[in-house]
Amino acid sequence: MKPDFSTLNRDNIVAFIGDIFERRGGEEYLGEPVTMAEHMLQGATIAEQNGQPEEIIVGALLHDIGHFTSEFGTYHPDDTEDRHHEDAGAEVLEQFFPSVITDCCRYHVAAKRYLCATKPDYFNRLSAASVHTLELQGGPMSAAEVAEFEANPNLKEIIQVRYLDEAGKRANMETPDFAHFAPMVQRMVDKHLGSS
Repeated sequence: MKPDFSTLNRDNIVAFIGDIFERRGGEEYLGEPVTMAEHMLQGATIAEQNGQPEEIIVGALLHDIGHFTSEFGTYHPDDTEDRHHEDAGAEVLEQFFPSVITDCCRYHVAAKRYLCATKPDYFNRLSAASVHTLELQGGPMSAAEVAEFEANPNLKEIIQVRYLDEAGKRANMETPDFAHFAPMVQRMVDKHLGSS
């Protein structure tokens, strides 16, 4: 069942996301050697360690939030249809975050399809689970889809988060918890909505 988002506002959205990490973060992530929370925290941590801007760090942290907010539930390796978690996540984020962060969520699946179409060696980086979901998500983009995707003003950031998505699948990597990133997440909300 889809959660009720009508009570969310600038003052509780970060706590809402933190609660998702706390309650659901331990769930298996697509057959990878990390949990859902570990995957997202790893991407954000790698971005922070590499001096990336806060938009990229938060984009990496939240890119898969739709696995928890979708009415269709989380991905399962036996799936034969895509669950469109990227759209479910973006639907929640777009009210509170700058478009670059929302786009990193909304288009991280498209970015995988784009990179598989434009950089043939990228496919070799994909885990078995990511190859399976690629098939469900439409496979590499067509030339027309590539051209349309390249028109996105946030293309560079979306691609950066996609690479962080692939990187955040390391067994036993030490990362800070969500609380470490929470002030940064709040800054992004305040930046989007203006100071209160």
